[in-house]
Amino acid sequence: MNASTLIGMVASCLLLACVLLFTAESPDSFINLPGLAIVLTGTLAATFISYPLREVVRVVRLVGLVFRREDTYVRDDIQELVDMARLWFKGDVRAVERALETTRNPFLRTGIQLVIANTKEQEIIDLLRWRIARLKAREHAEAQIFRTMAAYAPAFGMLGTLVGLVNMLEVMDGGSLAQVGPRMAVALLTTFYGILLANLVFKPIAVKLERRTEERLIAMNMVLEGISLICRRRLPSFIEETLNSFMASYRDEIRDHRPVSDTTVPVDGAAHE
Repeated sequence: MNASTLIGMVASCLLLACVLLFTAESPDSFINLPGLAIVLTGTLAATFISYPLREVVRVVRLVGLVFRREDTYVRDDIQELVDMARLWFKGDVRAVERALETTRNPFLRTGIQLVIANTKEQEIIDLLRWRIARLKAREHAEAQIFRTMAAYAPAFGMLGTLVGLVNMLEVMDGGSLAQVGPRMAVALLTTFYGILLANLVFKPIAVKLERRTEERLIAMNMVLEGISLICRRRLPSFIEETLNSFMASYRDEIRDHRPVSDTTVPVDGAAHE
């Protein structure tokens, strides 16, 4: 399981446990199945109205991606690109074709196939960039569905609250004031459910999917750069060093945080007096 998702789930459970055990006389006071049904049913109904059925059905399986750790195999892609570059540099096209049969990256496979077909570099880059843009648009739309659900959930929570308030006013009109408190608590629980689902379920899933897309785009751009270098017939060692820069650990490109030496030479080159 994805470590960050596991930590988030544990923290969420602890938060709910604190709410149920320490802020209420009885944990049952936070359970209201009709209110939860209003929020869930309303959110799903509005989502199905907003998006085509095929898109909503497709994103349901994406929820599983939040709970498992997905490897992008960038290191493997770099090694495959470098190996194919060596074979291509030697002019062994047959060996490149055999290597393509074992690669798991269809994006890389397409690029290399275009290279060995002697396609112009710019045409290859245009095609691969189009595929990158298509993946980015599709996965952004998938994450946007969960952001839409995060916007709908609190709204239907307020709807449930209004329904509960109407019921409370009817009780007050009948003179049974003893039931006002329980009815008010039930009315407010739907808002609680809406906010909880939006901020602990739908919105975190959207952010996780967006982050996954960013990592996949970095990997695809790395492959695109490697294909471009192969088209230019750059040395395999140069290609390897260039692609490894995509995997380099983050460092501050603006400021070096090492201690400044007292003997630092000024910009104009003059020595300190």
